[in-house]
Amino acid sequence: MSYRFAADALLVLHLAFILFVLFGGLLALRWRWVPWLHLPAVAWGAAVELLHLYCPLTPWEKALRIAAGEAGYPGDFVEHYLLRLIYPDGLTAQVQLYLGGVVLLLNLLVYGLLLRRGRRRRG
Repeated sequence: MSYRFAADALLVLHLAFILFVLFGGLLALRWRWVPWLHLPAVAWGAAVELLHLYCPLTPWEKALRIAAGEAGYPGDFVEHYLLRLIYPDGLTAQVQLYLGGVVLLLNLLVYGLLLRRGRRRRG
């Protein structure tokens, strides 16, 4: 039971990290310290998608599920949990490039807004 709880907690953490990568820049509009955490998270999230890296949280979650007596699953976190909701046909290299581009574009827009607002305050 504790392995299952740990796997589920890791799953929630993984999803929270993905949401932070995507939308954490919006938090930076409110709190000036957030970019110190968010920008490295964006770099990692974009690298995982653009370079087709394997996130270390996925095998950790799978190992915990197996230790709990459950079956592991093929593929990665996005493919197993989110892909069926967003891209039912499957995750391709092209889709991963788009996802990485969305991460970068969304955050460039938010941080561009932050820089513009900062310049207005000084000027």
